[in-house]
Amino acid sequence: MSLKYLHTMVRVKDLEKTMAFFNLLGLKETKRRDDEGGRFSLIFMAAEGDEDCPVELTYNWDGDDALPSDSRHFGHLAYETDDIYALCQHLMDNGITINRPPRDGNMAFVRSPDNISVELLQKGDALAPAEPWASMQNTGHW
Repeated sequence: MSLKYLHTMVRVKDLEKTMAFFNLLGLKETKRRDDEGGRFSLIFMAAEGDEDCPVELTYNWDGDDALPSDSRHFGHLAYETDDIYALCQHLMDNGITINRPPRDGNMAFVRSPDNISVELLQKGDALAPAEPWASMQNTGHW
């Protein structure tokens, strides 16, 4: 018996804001299914070269009051980056709060507009501690 990873699904309230957030991380839309009868859209987004490991954004056209206020039951998505400092700076420059800064040059956490926790990990060895990250405090929860 074999098993193959397909995707991680998260439900979202504001599709445009959530897609813009994942675009900032470097993910692109790879597939979309709009279901008129069910009144929902499924948007698959993945990093270049990682198309076989997408995140599926599920958007209900008529709203979704069933979404929890805090998605902590979900855990988090995790992405590896070549330069965690540059990615965090890019996110901050675009209005994203760095909830857990990469003080160690290795790990950071941010949240999507739908409160989805996203872990960012430095590829390979941790970068040397650097400012402003080394002294930056946590913001909110991650």
